[in-house]
Parts: sequence; structure tokens; C-alpha cells
Amino acid sequence: MLAEIDAAGVDAVWCLGDTVGYGPLPNECCDTMRARADRCLVGNHDLVVLGELAVSDFNDEAAAAATWTASVLSEPSREFLAGLKPYAADDGVELFHASARDPVWEYVLTEEAAHATLDLSHAPLVLVGHSHVALALTLDGDAVTGGLAVGGTEQRLSGRWLLNPGSVGQPRDGDPRAAWLLLDLERRFAAFHRVAYPIEKTQSEMLERGLPPALAARLERGE
Repeated sequence: MLAEIDAAGVDAVWCLGDTVGYGPLPNECCDTMRARADRCLVGNHDLVVLGELAVSDFNDEAAAAATWTASVLSEPSREFLAGLKPYAADDGVELFHASARDPVWEYVLTEEAAHATLDLSHAPLVLVGHSHVALALTLDGDAVTGGLAVGGTEQRLSGRWLLNPGSVGQPRDGDPRAAWLLLDLERRFAAFHRVAYPIEKTQSEMLERGLPPALAARLERGE
């Protein structure tokens, strides 16, 4: 994914959170984000690993992964994650790990949740993560329109928009490829991208570390 981003010649890289939580290389991911992300948010999985959220708030598989991640997290990784917030504003864009109503926990997967975040924010473009589902939503009068943004979707951003780039590490929209979003803020243009990666290698690394097999299996299904 980073190779594609470099090829696109971007000016900045933004991460919407959950740098760690499910995968087998949490310290390497923190090192990468510390080196490459111009802006990085903290997510609920980052916070539970830091001890800021209770592991009992997660399902069994996510809790097991968080417990393992906390046990191997290095002090530099811990310091990096501890310095992040779940929301930010940058260049006319508002960013939330989850939503404007609840930057840590709320999934923006319904019209009501999308409407609430657009009502509570002010920028013409709002970015959210957390759900692992790529979305492109806009206000049409009082109604929220739009929906899933499959790989290859391109969108002119006239009016107000709420976008979710999808997930790099664990997409949940039926497409197992890593997801990222290219924004051109001057031209008001967004392009949703998907990148194939060696899923089997990641699965093997997860199983070698004793992470839940269900988490490894879901990667190939994109769910």
C-alpha cells in the first residue's frame, strides 16, 4: 500500500487509527506510522492495548488479540500511541477515528449515524474510520445519500461529504485487499484504491504468535 502511495506522489499521509490490535506486527506498524504518517489518530484497539479501555469491552477474539499485543508492545510504540488523539482537523478536513458523536466507539454505518456526524462537524469533508468499510456519503438536502465505495470508485466532492477509506489490515466489505483513499483537496476529488498483498503470509504470522485462528481466517474473506 505504501508503495502505491509513494507512486501517487502524495504530499501527506493520514492514518485514522487502530495502528495495532489484530495483526502480528504491532511494533513494526507503530514504527511505520511514526515514520510515514503526517497525522495519525488513536483508535479503540490502540487504547485498549494502552490500558485506557477495558478489554472486557471487546469480543473474545479481539480481546485475545489485544492482550497479546499489549504483552509485546515496545516502550517506543507505547509512547507513540499514547501521544495520539481520536480526532483532528487539517486543511479544511475533520478526522475522527469513529464519529463526531463518539470519536472512539461509534460505527458510522447508518444514515442516522452519518447525519449526526455531519451535523456535529463543520468542515466540508469529514473522514471516519473504525468500521473497516469504505464509504462515500453526502448530504442531499436533509437526506444522506451514497453508500459503499468499492475499489476504483472516484468521486467529485462538491457539497459536504463523509468518507471512510476502508481498512488496510482487516477490510470488512467482502474485498480482502488493503484499502486506501487518495484525496486531492484542491480539485475536491477522491479516489478509492485497493491493493492485493500476501494474505497467507500474514495469516501464518498470526497463527505462529497464537492469535485467534478466526481472525486469521477472516482476512481471506474480507469480513
